[in-house]
Amino acid sequence: MSDTVTTAVNVPLNTVPIAAKPPAPPASNANPAIAQNIQAFHNVLRRMIAAGEKVSDLIFSPGRPPQVELSGDLQGVSIPGLEKLLPPQIKAMADLMLMNNAQGLETLENRGSADISYSVGGLCRFRVNIFRQRGTYAIVMRVIPTAPPNWEELNLPLAVRNVSELKNGLVLVTGPTGSGKSTTLAAIIDLINSTKKYHIVTIEDPIEFIHDHKLGTVHQRELHSDTPDFALALRAALRQAPKVILVGEMRDRETIEVAMEAAETGHLVLSTLHTIDAAKTIDRIIGVFPKIEEQAIRTRLSQSFRRIISQRLLPKTGGGRVAAIEILTANSRTREYIEKGEKEGRSITDAMNDGELEGMQTFDVVLEKFIREGTVKKEIALGYATNANNLMLAISDLP
Repeated sequence: MSDTVTTAVNVPLNTVPIAAKPPAPPASNANPAIAQNIQAFHNVLRRMIAAGEKVSDLIFSPGRPPQVELSGDLQGVSIPGLEKLLPPQIKAMADLMLMNNAQGLETLENRGSADISYSVGGLCRFRVNIFRQRGTYAIVMRVIPTAPPNWEELNLPLAVRNVSELKNGLVLVTGPTGSGKSTTLAAIIDLINSTKKYHIVTIEDPIEFIHDHKLGTVHQRELHSDTPDFALALRAALRQAPKVILVGEMRDRETIEVAMEAAETGHLVLSTLHTIDAAKTIDRIIGVFPKIEEQAIRTRLSQSFRRIISQRLLPKTGGGRVAAIEILTANSRTREYIEKGEKEGRSITDAMNDGELEGMQTFDVVLEKFIREGTVKKEIALGYATNANNLMLAISDLP
């Protein structure tokens, strides 16, 4: 293995032409140089994946060796010939991945970054972001397992698992980039697919986990290659007779509006937002609309939402990471707070603290549990807390 990789990466990756349009498909008999560079690149990816069992991201940055993220920390990977990546080498890697992706190449040239998916047979799939920085290119590749995540291994709360039993409504999974939103949604879709005879439509940018047909039938649509935007695909999905619709991200007003419409008309709609907790998620959705529409949107959201699941990944004591999960569930009290707004003594956080029997929980309650169990060190947990002072008071009995 080691000898093969060393030989392969000695091929100069910067021999791939930097073209305005993607080159022809890499037929090995037509262009052996390109085929050789593809093999060299794939060997680099294999070496990086082999750096550890928990590699989550691969990073290619000018002036640095190839790096992997392991349990939240970056570490370099020693590969002969790539001790310090040069801009032409990274551009060549980008060209290889964009070889048959005219849309991705156009987006990169016009907007400065592009999201694509990339697969290596026998290894895994990647969600890739290629972007310009300081006049050169950099690449971040998120590792996507070949199969949807095993539900039992994720150890998610019962209120998350019970999403699979919902018949309609809006379920949002939120959190910063890299907090496991896609993994949670993939687990929910796989559980529905395994237990329900449902038609499921996903709209993703790009497609990450591949879902085979099980009891359910799953159709996966990718932005740019299958549809130009989320809102258009979501409107089309309403005519495709699905029971469940997954929207990769609610990025704009139109997508949010159509998602609520779908939830109101009997579909179970799953999606994500880059918000830090349940309360901020509600504020984000309402804030997308003009002030004159605020009350109407509050009423619609209060009636259509079923769960807001927010995630934060923390370093575990002894290595690895653990997910802290906040859950807001729809009941008469939470619907009222969304519809009429929060006031002193009637906040979303208060409702979650009082809703344990319905599966609700706040970040700080989960963090307190982690500290008492020794799962996460106190100083680390405090850095992730929503209200660090309140958490300090809750654990004041600890040494």
